[in-house]
Amino acid sequence: MDNIFSLQDIINPDTEFFPLLSAEDEEQMNAEEIPELLPILPVRNTVLFPGVVIPITAGRDKSIKLLRQAYQENRVIGVVAQKDPDVDEPTVDDMNKIGTVARIIKILQMPDGNTTAIIQGKKRFELLEMVKEVPFFEAKVARYEADQNVPDDEIFNATISSIKDLSIQIIESSNSIPTEAAFALKNIESPVFMVNFVSSNLNVEIEEKQELLEMVNIVERSQKVLELLTKELQVQELKNQIQKKVKVDLDKQQRDYLLSQQLKTIQEELGGNPNDQEIESLREKAEGKKWSQSVNDTFEEELMRLQRMNPNAAEYSIQMNYLELIVSLPWNEFTKDDLDLKHARKVLDTDHYGLDEIKERILEYLAVLKLKNDMKAPILCFVGPPGVGKTSLGRSIARALDRKYIRMSLGGLHDESELRGHRKTYVGAMPGRIIQGLKKVQSSNPVFMLDEIDKVSGNNFSGDPQSALLEVLDPEQNNTFYDNFLELEYDLSKVMFIATANSLSSIHPALLDRMEIIELSGYLMEEKLEIAKRHLVPKLYEENGIKRKQLTFPRKTLEVIIDKYTREAGVRYLEKRIAKVMRNRARFIAMEEAYEPKVQPENLVEILGKPRFQREDLITNDVAGVVTGLAWTRVGGEILFVEISLSKGKGQLKLTGNLGDVMKESALLAFEFLKSHAVQLGLDSDVFEKWNVHMHIPEGATPKDGPSAGITMLTAMASAFTQRKVRARLAMTGEITLRGKVLPVGGIKEKILAAKRAKVKTIILSSENEKDIAEIPEKYIEGLEFIYVENMMDVLHHALLKEKVKNPLVLQ
Repeated sequence: MDNIFSLQDIINPDTEFFPLLSAEDEEQMNAEEIPELLPILPVRNTVLFPGVVIPITAGRDKSIKLLRQAYQENRVIGVVAQKDPDVDEPTVDDMNKIGTVARIIKILQMPDGNTTAIIQGKKRFELLEMVKEVPFFEAKVARYEADQNVPDDEIFNATISSIKDLSIQIIESSNSIPTEAAFALKNIESPVFMVNFVSSNLNVEIEEKQELLEMVNIVERSQKVLELLTKELQVQELKNQIQKKVKVDLDKQQRDYLLSQQLKTIQEELGGNPNDQEIESLREKAEGKKWSQSVNDTFEEELMRLQRMNPNAAEYSIQMNYLELIVSLPWNEFTKDDLDLKHARKVLDTDHYGLDEIKERILEYLAVLKLKNDMKAPILCFVGPPGVGKTSLGRSIARALDRKYIRMSLGGLHDESELRGHRKTYVGAMPGRIIQGLKKVQSSNPVFMLDEIDKVSGNNFSGDPQSALLEVLDPEQNNTFYDNFLELEYDLSKVMFIATANSLSSIHPALLDRMEIIELSGYLMEEKLEIAKRHLVPKLYEENGIKRKQLTFPRKTLEVIIDKYTREAGVRYLEKRIAKVMRNRARFIAMEEAYEPKVQPENLVEILGKPRFQREDLITNDVAGVVTGLAWTRVGGEILFVEISLSKGKGQLKLTGNLGDVMKESALLAFEFLKSHAVQLGLDSDVFEKWNVHMHIPEGATPKDGPSAGITMLTAMASAFTQRKVRARLAMTGEITLRGKVLPVGGIKEKILAAKRAKVKTIILSSENEKDIAEIPEKYIEGLEFIYVENMMDVLHHALLKEKVKNPLVLQ
């Protein structure tokens, strides 16, 4: 036996009983005595509670015999729940010890041959001893003492009321419980029967129902029932929410399907499906492409895949974007180069003044291309300080060659995918910026400017962009460039890559090896003057809306701006100063006030303020121990001053001016050399023990390092101790050794330009730097005298005059 049926399925409306207890029935039931011997009916998956009516179906022979015999006799049986419902032939050990005395109300013979009994629970009993097992179970039992005292307090009444309310809520929110159950609940008056009725119908495990049956105290049992009801209501509400959401989702899918079908029908009536039109458009674009067979095969394969896709699928748009990229790229499409060398030179000269070395390199490339007509493009790298025209030169080269121009700034680039693209399986994937640039200009042989290549980040969690550039900038590899999004090899060998950098120190050595380095030094005063007259002033006229006749810049005015208001290798700050002057005059023009059209040098103080640079006044030999040195920076060459001060003491050396370790070591070398050669300089060796030496290099906020100031420090110390004047308008640069040798240094061209800006006339260098001077054009070194030395005593011989300074310090 096992199955439990709904009462309304098996009881007719004219049944002889009603499954609810009245107060008289409950009182009579409590007064009934329990027989000492009871036939025991083990049941599965259910627990019978006192007063509750349930139907049960008997399947085992023992159970059928028991029901039929008991129905013919006194109709009283003992119902006990099995511990394990999977046991078909239970023994006494498989049954719970607490059960319910039941009265058989009716037995029905079902059409399928099973016997169904309608039983009603009466009282609890405890199974003491099994006395018979054949033909059915029979056992000695005793009354299970339950607390029949029903409290009449507010807490218990509130608990019963809550049980009834929660039960009704569960019935109303469930589609599987008949609404008649709510009617039955509302008509239950007895609190004990209310608890039993709800316990019997709880949707909980059998073990929990058995626990409720065994609970003696009605208050505890009612609170336990309330707890289980609350949990069941929460589960029911969650189920309803889930079912509602699923229904809404299904309704939306059905709605979308119907709308898409209607849209498809309308589109067919109007002349075709737009998806088919897009695919046909891709085929038409592909017909004119000059791509290879492998690219064509890939395109056809991916197009077939697109046709098989559902247009509403997420992958459809990704596949469409991929195919549109393939047909949009300029496969083997090239612009025709203008190989007129004279025209190219004219364009380069028009756009840029000077830069002869770069112009010659471009003309050489054009000459070879004209003769061979099939040459891999060079990969150039312009290195120089800011503002010297590296980036604008790339645009001029593209104009001279009549090629398309792409500029990509690499400053701060830290993700390799920016260059190689993302795999198209990622959300929001797109091709790399190189492929995007070629798609934009529709040419496979543009001039591609890689700006600020020295600012690219190195290896990090997003990949290594510098390593990705190795393939791009290698002529032996870039004919099969692989973009992660495109997933096809693309030929970049005809692209003319031009990189720009301020310094080579931060560029990967392997990357540096792939490029042809062309250095751009700073401009001379004369070159800046020509650039201002030919390019900057006309450009700023147009940007500020000023006509030439409204404002003029005499040559002398431009010279003053360059000399006294700027100090740079390039012309970027010069452009800003000229622009400020123009804006000042534009205000007078716009307000129609009187002004002087010709900007005179004396007007500059009013517009630009007092001159910012007066360094030529600082280069003086009236003070002992002050020498001018030459330094290299990322923005070009600079002059620096080494100052020595002596004070009474114990021969200590103090260094200030934000100096690096290498520079401090050079100062110690110079000091030790001076002490060891004191006799040759006419000094008493004891003097170094009586005087402290303080060396300072101005602009203390700026970090300084490097060995090139070695001879400058030595000369300054020698001048301070001998009190001899330093040669006028003299600057120097060179590394020193403990043996007294003067070693060569770098950045010679930039340092020479800085010296010319500062009105230096004589420069002392290592003899090994003479070859560097030979490579510098004559116009850069015009008016300069170079003295080449091999040892430190030669430096002092040429740098120090015999004459002492005015009011010399007496060293004793």
